[in-house]
Amino acid sequence: MYKKILVPLDGSKRAETILQHVEELALKYQAEVFLLQVVEPQIVYASPHGFPIVNIEELSYEAQEKEAVAYLSGLEAKLRKKNIEAKSVIEYGQVAHSIIKVARREEIDLIAMASHGRTGLSHVFYGSVAASVLHLIDRPLLLVRA
Repeated sequence: MYKKILVPLDGSKRAETILQHVEELALKYQAEVFLLQVVEPQIVYASPHGFPIVNIEELSYEAQEKEAVAYLSGLEAKLRKKNIEAKSVIEYGQVAHSIIKVARREEIDLIAMASHGRTGLSHVFYGSVAASVLHLIDRPLLLVRA
């Protein structure tokens, strides 16, 4: 039924709550799991004097990509220890659209994600990724409330 499962993650423990469900499905259907993390463009706010408020080095794509590779590699190794075929994918851009783009490109059968993976102000600024994906996707979506 499901041969390829896409699991979008943002690095939070809340987003990872979907993994136990994905593991069961992957084992049952011998499915390959695609672990996805999207690197979003960062907005840097400047002070009235023209100085950045945040350290620009911390916001670079390279730093974010390095963190994403380390994070996804760890999860990928855990899945492989359970005899689940896994692959890490890093995309750049807006989260919901990146999820859909990867789902289509990789011919994903099921997208599995936890709702409310983001917390705090990022949820307010970015809105609900799960709701956006739900309204835009053309394939099955498994949502688990975190």
